[in-house]
Amino acid sequence: MNGFEIQMTSGLFIVAASMLWIGWVLLPAKIGAYFVPADFTAVGTKRRLWIWLYRLHLFGYVVALMAFIALATLMAGSAGRIIVWPAIGVVGAGLIMSALAGAFYYHFGAWGSIDMEGKDDGAIQGFVASLRVSTEYVTCVVRFGRVFFGVGQVALMVGLLVSGSPWPMWLVGAGGLLGVVGMALTMGLPDDLSLYLPVFHLNALWLAAMGVATLTLN
Repeated sequence: MNGFEIQMTSGLFIVAASMLWIGWVLLPAKIGAYFVPADFTAVGTKRRLWIWLYRLHLFGYVVALMAFIALATLMAGSAGRIIVWPAIGVVGAGLIMSALAGAFYYHFGAWGSIDMEGKDDGAIQGFVASLRVSTEYVTCVVRFGRVFFGVGQVALMVGLLVSGSPWPMWLVGAGGLLGVVGMALTMGLPDDLSLYLPVFHLNALWLAAMGVATLTLN
């Protein structure tokens, strides 16, 4: 591993963590699992800021996938690559599914805030009702995205341990533990998607820690 490879991988992890976390935390209006009429007014008050922060968050998933692929290339010469690469494939599926699910809320949040501006309560309630069936499907995509990412984290932990991971064992183990917790919350308590929020924050911290730890590799 040369200096450029290490710096690029580290930078991708840190940038991904920053985009995912900052884009979500600073979002002026956060939409829950299902739209409610008040969402469109809340988005409309700071629509441009909301749109750009949501875009930042969504592209954070893409940069995170780039970071994991870069990590896998660093492990190309190790025995554990036979597990690391499939793990990254599953992680990538989870990240892309999460991005697609987020894009649904992004689109209808922004478009709805424009289309419903000035409409009466009945029109807004009707619009919210029209989104119900589609949102039911998207919440399933949200769950699969989280579960797939968790499966990938656990598999990645195994692959890195088999490889004699150059990353700290506690950091590798933390990723695997977050994967298990994320899967348990998502599959064990599927009716309350907000319970996953602490795992999201911890995963962002874990991504950043992976980036910082990568800088110490030789």
